[in-house]
Amino acid sequence: MRAKGKSIKSDLKRLDAMSDGDIDYSDIPPLDDSFFTKAVVEWPKKKETVTIRIDKDVLHWFRAQGRGYQTRVNRLLRAFMEAKKRGGKAA
Repeated sequence: MRAKGKSIKSDLKRLDAMSDGDIDYSDIPPLDDSFFTKAVVEWPKKKETVTIRIDKDVLHWFRAQGRGYQTRVNRLLRAFMEAKKRGGKAA
């Protein structure tokens, strides 16, 4: 686990210089054929492009969070939807 605030970029050169022999695989169990027969590929749900009207300050706040803001908006909408399906009291 990396230290709080430490960028992963600081480790990239070190990792790039490693050979396959330098990597410790001892804690990874071996995979047999049963792993691949049980494996399930789950494709992401198809997204639909929509036009939605959002308050300007809300949109700016999400965009200020950086790349992936549309995914975060989608996750929040999904959480709201699932809470309502469970009978939750959402605003």
